[in-house]
Amino acid sequence: MPARICKYVQMDTINTAISKQHLTTADVARLAGIHKDTLLRWLRGGLIQEPQRDRHGWRYFTPTEAQAVAKFALSSTHDQSHDATTIVAEDRNTRYLGRLPALDWDFAGAKTSYLTHGIHPYPAKFIPQIPNALIQELSGVGDTVGDIFCGSGTTLVEALTLKRHAVGIDANPLACMISRAKSSGCNEFDREALLALTQQARTMGDSLLPSTTEGDLFPASKFISEHWRPAFDKLTFWFDLHVIEELAEVLSWCRALESDVARDLALTAFSSIIVTVSKQDSDTRYVRREKNIPPGDTLRRFARSLEQITQAATEFADVVESRFRCQIAQANLLDSPSIPALDLVVCSPPYPNAYSYHLYHMTRMVWLGMDQPRFRKEEIGSHRKYSSNSKNAATAETFGAEFSKILMWLSSRLRRGGYACFVVGDSTLKGQRINNADLITLAGEKAGFQEVMRIDRIMQATRKAFNPAIGKIKTENILILENRGGKA
Repeated sequence: MPARICKYVQMDTINTAISKQHLTTADVARLAGIHKDTLLRWLRGGLIQEPQRDRHGWRYFTPTEAQAVAKFALSSTHDQSHDATTIVAEDRNTRYLGRLPALDWDFAGAKTSYLTHGIHPYPAKFIPQIPNALIQELSGVGDTVGDIFCGSGTTLVEALTLKRHAVGIDANPLACMISRAKSSGCNEFDREALLALTQQARTMGDSLLPSTTEGDLFPASKFISEHWRPAFDKLTFWFDLHVIEELAEVLSWCRALESDVARDLALTAFSSIIVTVSKQDSDTRYVRREKNIPPGDTLRRFARSLEQITQAATEFADVVESRFRCQIAQANLLDSPSIPALDLVVCSPPYPNAYSYHLYHMTRMVWLGMDQPRFRKEEIGSHRKYSSNSKNAATAETFGAEFSKILMWLSSRLRRGGYACFVVGDSTLKGQRINNADLITLAGEKAGFQEVMRIDRIMQATRKAFNPAIGKIKTENILILENRGGKA
């Protein structure tokens, strides 16, 4: 039967099958003859208009919307063979690399905080639609996807939802904790424990509500916690006294949780509020300002954050199959850490001179008892290292040398023929514009990698706020290297 007639027959079948007024995502995917994951990718990428949601937050489609999806699935530019579940390993290189330039990599207006992606602020992270598309195009179900600069775990979450195993590495202990929380999911036992903690925090917070008296809008709280707080000489510089007491109390509750998963989720909720209740202006501005946080507000903020995180982790657990695993290693890449073999790497490496995570995460790391001075020494691309006026200041050559070592190590961990994808923009060093994609390509050639594609994308204006001294970058590259020297 000719292809055109087949399409008409299938469309007629879809029209006959649609009798319900409201159809679920699974219903529509089945009627359109595609995998549910493919439909979700189209929705997240903005290729299909988002339908309405019911009171529980689940999508529901009208018959007209379902027909639109079916027509899109039948269009010649979105062949069903493009479904990620049909990718065959030996066919990837020749069939799917060529499709990448046709995708709309700007993802303007796409939702970026679904599932666990929005549970903790993390400056300069890339949007999930980018790793989602790369993973679908360049790997198959059951493969292992790595992010060697995993940050807040964006790639790891996308890999797991797309039925891949995931491996993440980061020298930042806070990043590793957030990534574990985002990629773990939440079972019923953990959910009950976290919701009980939520109620405990909310109740205590309400009990500390200040009584407003004339001339004393924010009176100091009389509550004193008996629990540990950091031995940090600038603690009272960055936090009000009553905020310190409430944080100490909350931290003790989080650490007392029995489950590792519940503890990571609770500590991530705790970490997520620290900057907002401190006197640090914001995650991207390390300046001090008074915020007038009232007594009890820290506890209530924690309760709200933990409730949201618990819900997100529960939804994530419903989406991800337990057979797909995620491993996260806190390690310095320059030490060549031992990790499982990888089929694909998707990451957003640090831009030299753009950001100093050790500085902006300092108060969080201090409260969590993490070794912030060690991370400061290990951080790659730190603004402080590259902006120094000393003779030992880092340079573009420093970045290139570090990446040469990293890619030499990666060539033995990524399968031969596998792709390493880097989402990276330019930097400004000593007033000169540096093309970081060129530096990575050159470093890769020394390690047996070959550049096979480079795609430019326009960044959303609200993304990737960097050091204001070098301005905001507006474009970045998606650089794809093929490993031609690694193990088979």
